[in-house]
Amino acid sequence: MIRCVSPIDGSVYAERTPLSGAEARAAVDTARTAQPAWAGLTVAERAELVMAGVANVGKMNDEIVPEIAHQMGRPVRYGGEFGGFNERATYMAQIAQDALADLVIEDSGNFRRVIKRVPHGVVLVVAPWNYPYMTAINTVAPALIAGNTVMLKHASQTPLVGERMAQAFYEAGVPEDVFQNVFLDHQTTSDLIAAKSFGFVNFTGSVSGGKVIEAAAAGTFTGLGLELGGKDPGYVCDDADIDAAVDTLIDGAMFNSGQCCCGIERIYVAEQHFDAFVEKAVAIVSAYKLGNPLEEETTLGPMAQVRFADAVRKQTADAIAAGATAHIDPALFPQDGGAYLMPQILTGVTHDMDVMREESFGPVVGIMPVKDDAEAIALMNDSDYGLTASVWTSDSKRAEAIGDQIETGTVFQNRADYLDPGLCWTGCKDTGRGGGLSVIGYHNLTRPKSYHLKKA
Repeated sequence: MIRCVSPIDGSVYAERTPLSGAEARAAVDTARTAQPAWAGLTVAERAELVMAGVANVGKMNDEIVPEIAHQMGRPVRYGGEFGGFNERATYMAQIAQDALADLVIEDSGNFRRVIKRVPHGVVLVVAPWNYPYMTAINTVAPALIAGNTVMLKHASQTPLVGERMAQAFYEAGVPEDVFQNVFLDHQTTSDLIAAKSFGFVNFTGSVSGGKVIEAAAAGTFTGLGLELGGKDPGYVCDDADIDAAVDTLIDGAMFNSGQCCCGIERIYVAEQHFDAFVEKAVAIVSAYKLGNPLEEETTLGPMAQVRFADAVRKQTADAIAAGATAHIDPALFPQDGGAYLMPQILTGVTHDMDVMREESFGPVVGIMPVKDDAEAIALMNDSDYGLTASVWTSDSKRAEAIGDQIETGTVFQNRADYLDPGLCWTGCKDTGRGGGLSVIGYHNLTRPKSYHLKKA
């Protein structure tokens, strides 16, 4: 049984029975059979149907917001994910015609030479619970628009999300065989991948989960997109706007209880600004309200599972035992316990501590002073991960020069914790491989097919 235990109170919020192996294989066969007719529609026709489905999700938002709170703990005051969900799908629909256009090398009296983009066939999307709608639409929308059929396997923590999306898309006219929400256990998922069931698999989740996906695909030559762990840094230069930097970086570290793929997990501050930055950060975090996410005054909800909160507690306790200083007073957060985890800011941290090296994915951040750009770059690169990095400076050339030296997928100047659908969402090192959204997202969800046509 796939079971969602609500972090609000530990009750079972939803249960679903996973497909058997035979049922899962039948679902794949259904998707494969439906794909040629779907691909036979024009790009514009597919995009219109997908965007109608997206609009239908928006119409459900009043029901979706409390469902998200029940499933993974995000406070209702933030209004759900439809803004980003719609922004990403809309952008991908707008660029589809050009991104998928034929590349004509020659069209003369003698030859037509052209490269076309053709769909992989069936795409499996394995989506995470932390931003369950936005992470899913990143691949679902462009995969469908490109002519693939899609099977969506959502995280067990957010089982209602896939059902909502399927309902919305079916009501818009997307055929049920073209977009299927499926409940699969881990072994069945691996078995399907190993059996070459899919032309492409996109997985967003843990490093360990990515390794399982990669192992299952070994020898099948199945295309993979893997967005895995992160330990994203922020660097506040000596010429930064300190107020703007602290507001954005601390929000990037704490929003969604720190459960953000590109959340800020470590901050390096020019030494002359260090004390002021920490003082402002402590004031911001001390004003948070930890509590039931269904209550409007709550700014920080529980983590999605008790074990996630316990892992962050251990990282924090180990750092303090090794000499770090904790700046947030526990008395301000009497609700702390179980899945409810008070936020914490640490100084006196080093890269010998797990809190500065291993993914936390919770409301804790370590802050270190640095003497110059070279030291900051070295520390930012001293990580097994590389998803985003946030550089705070008034000098764009300096930001780009620093960015050129950071081992990461995305460089931000004076912002953080944002996904720009016009840019490739990608990572390096243990953060994974591939790239989503942008023109490159379409290229990964299709394959090139070359035509050399001699006319005479």
